[in-house]
Amino acid sequence: MNSSIVRYILGHVLKIEAALMVIPVIVGVIYREKAISAFLITIALCAVCGILMTIKKPANTVFYLKEGCITTALSWILMSIFGCLPFFISREIPSFTDALFETISGFTTTGASILSEVEGLSQSIMFWRCFTHWIGGMGVLVFLLAVIPLTGGSNINLMKAESPGPSVGKLVPKIRYTARILYIIYFGMTVLQTILLLFGGMTFLDALNTAMGTAGTGGFGIRNDSFTSFSPYIQWVVTIFMILFGVNFNAYYLIVLRQFKKAVKVEEVRCYFGIILAATAIIFVNIYRSVGTVELTLRQSMFQVASIITTTGFSSVDFDMWPSLSKSVLVVLMFVGACAGSTGGGIKVSRFIIVIKTIFREIQSYIHPKSVKVIKTEGKPVDSETCRSVSIYFITFMMIFTASLLLISIEGKDIVTNFTAVAATINNIGPGLSAVGPTQNFGSYSDFSKYVLMFDMLAGRLELFPLIILFTPSVWKDLVTKKVSERKMRRIRRG
Repeated sequence: MNSSIVRYILGHVLKIEAALMVIPVIVGVIYREKAISAFLITIALCAVCGILMTIKKPANTVFYLKEGCITTALSWILMSIFGCLPFFISREIPSFTDALFETISGFTTTGASILSEVEGLSQSIMFWRCFTHWIGGMGVLVFLLAVIPLTGGSNINLMKAESPGPSVGKLVPKIRYTARILYIIYFGMTVLQTILLLFGGMTFLDALNTAMGTAGTGGFGIRNDSFTSFSPYIQWVVTIFMILFGVNFNAYYLIVLRQFKKAVKVEEVRCYFGIILAATAIIFVNIYRSVGTVELTLRQSMFQVASIITTTGFSSVDFDMWPSLSKSVLVVLMFVGACAGSTGGGIKVSRFIIVIKTIFREIQSYIHPKSVKVIKTEGKPVDSETCRSVSIYFITFMMIFTASLLLISIEGKDIVTNFTAVAATINNIGPGLSAVGPTQNFGSYSDFSKYVLMFDMLAGRLELFPLIILFTPSVWKDLVTKKVSERKMRRIRRG
């Protein structure tokens, strides 16, 4: 393993995090808050560590998928540890475990919170809390590839390890330009939503915080009741943008190139919108009698469907009070998730498309044993390697889900709370049902359970395997063996 390039990239990540923390410092200066000192201390620590790790540029800058996965997993862990320091040092979240939980939830765009009172946070801390969603939505390593030239021709391995979905490719020949295009689209949509929210009467900072939470499909609200007390206009704007940020960004690139027919024909996007319409219709019919008006029923139904399928986690109503059918639909949507290549979490629509087509192919093989059925998406055949990786993903997902559910069940909470808590964290949703419902939080869990759920949040955001590889003994054994061999060679040369 090329440990020098891993160290070098991690150093750049810390320097980027230090630079990004300057923005909440500016917010703190404007509002004259004491939390500024907490950010300045953290910036200094990030900068010093980052500089020390990047002083010596590695001679070998080539890294393979293994290095990409390890770098990605370590980057997110380091970002979270340093990112939680402003919460902890300022004492606005006095427990380190709680501060780390909140930060990992932010960066992984989960939105699961341990806070019962968010309106009491200082403006700079509130901004940083929402800003972590925006940073984590597209990914800090994608940002790194956009601004820092990394040579070696293997940058795609970083993007593959961090970007959500079963496949990641280039929009343009160079990965650096692909990363820039993604961030330009991401930034532009965030700005557009901020402007529309300003028309709804929001202050600039509230509009920006809300837009960043929506863009990253995160879910940290700026009010204790999330979006219940906001106007219908604001709720509709957020609903529309939650849905838009759940779309594969490749489709937006095709739209920018005016290739509208290709964008419309993307199978995953069409299925994604079909699921939203079907789920909204079921919930609308199920809750209409209790709500009373068509507009309000439609708004509440579509808002929650958009929020859950895109894994944003905002709430405009206490959906834990809805009938069982509506809650069941939302739980199913937790697992479906948004499109691959979007900022949303979950298993992803594309994986479900491949799995369903694989099942139908198997059924056909039983009926017609001699027939050869090729699985296709968007008119192109899906290779056996992709089908295999999707199947392995589902198996691994269920194993981690089951293990996590058993571990947090030790506390004795009810099955609905535990099941939806794991579902909400590993799928990067935010709220679950019962004791972790939209009006509740995760603060009642023990530190042990919180670390289990933190693992789930990271595993879900990083598509499971980068984090699993980090905990694989053989990886570190190879690294130790390599270091020992290098030392022996140095001794031989000296002798």
